[in-house]
Amino acid sequence: MQEEAALAIGSSTDIVLLSPTGTGKTLAFLLPIIAELDANCSEVQALIIAPSRELAIQIEQVTREMGTGYKANAVYGGRSGQKDKIELKHPPAILIGTPGRVADHIRRESFSIDNIKILVLDEFDKSLEVGFEAEMSEIIVALPDIRKKILTSATNKVLIPEFVAFKDPTYVNYLDEGLPELKVKTIISATKDKLDTLVATLHQLEYQPGIIFCNFKDSIQDVSDFLTENNISHGCFYGGMEQKDRERTLIKFRNGTYQLLIATDLAARGIDVPEIKFIIHYQLPQKHHEFIHRNGRTARMHSQGTAYILQWEKEYLPDYIQDISSYRADEIQNEISLATPKWETLFISGGRKDKISKGDISGLFMKQGNLTKEQIGIIELKQDCAFVAIQASQVKQLIQAVDNSKLKKKKIRVSIIQ
Repeated sequence: MQEEAALAIGSSTDIVLLSPTGTGKTLAFLLPIIAELDANCSEVQALIIAPSRELAIQIEQVTREMGTGYKANAVYGGRSGQKDKIELKHPPAILIGTPGRVADHIRRESFSIDNIKILVLDEFDKSLEVGFEAEMSEIIVALPDIRKKILTSATNKVLIPEFVAFKDPTYVNYLDEGLPELKVKTIISATKDKLDTLVATLHQLEYQPGIIFCNFKDSIQDVSDFLTENNISHGCFYGGMEQKDRERTLIKFRNGTYQLLIATDLAARGIDVPEIKFIIHYQLPQKHHEFIHRNGRTARMHSQGTAYILQWEKEYLPDYIQDISSYRADEIQNEISLATPKWETLFISGGRKDKISKGDISGLFMKQGNLTKEQIGIIELKQDCAFVAIQASQVKQLIQAVDNSKLKKKKIRVSIIQ
């Protein structure tokens, strides 16, 4: 898919890239874009629009980790405009952002648009669905010198709006690839609220990463309260949360502090999360393509996964669900009691701008904190801080040993994030 996308992007002006979640679409468009950048240009040359903050952050991170030498920055709602201003003072070659924030910066003339030749609308169908059409239209109209437009999606159900001004686009379609390993099962609930059935199902699944999908913020709260009453560790993720809390929830999910995430469709795509072994539809989405996107979080890239639908026994399933095996919760095999989380996440008050590296952090924790490398999990390094997964049993003594230590030339604080 990436090879074919590279050929299409290199030879065409309008490209539609369709591929399931988790198949590497980000690299598929970044690699040929970077090949077309001018190293002598000090202004923004490529603009990537993403429907969610998490996707914008993820694309920025992937771009930086490629180590191309080109600057990349993400701008999005929910963070300080002052941070944007500082970063845009030295414009990146690649600017990534959500529609509203990018449109706002174009209005303010925060950066020059004269050298932007490439436009990517990533997960463009989602942007249209959540009401960004006006901003996306405004952005495209403001960029008259675009030479190449790339649209990506994990579904082909949405019509391309006229304002995108596509002329005979080249399609790279891999939507039929890598899908056969997904199993879909219905679990019948005797009660309308399905909470007892959810807990019974979780206790009969292996303790592996999974997402529980709800349609509303209030439903997430109800499910979260019930799981807490039943001593089942989890995180929550939905649009109404503060951006900092959303980011920290995903960090804890990625590093294993949380094995379960209760989420709205915001988590159905465009977020960087680990291999998901199962998803549970506590509530079914209204639209078929959102059902597909949710299921796309598991069984990615030919791996196996299962999507469970919790169905009240008097509830009718939508027409888009056909011929699916039904079980009662007590019929699922492999009953396992849910374990106490193995990892805890620590916050460190120093990051890239302090010249701190992942090796510096692990070195401090092993030398001064007496940890082995097996007791240190995933380290995520940010501009002004870091997050580290540590074996839960070692956290207390580690904080006592390393809090207020010097790392490079900075005195750092180390604490548990809640």
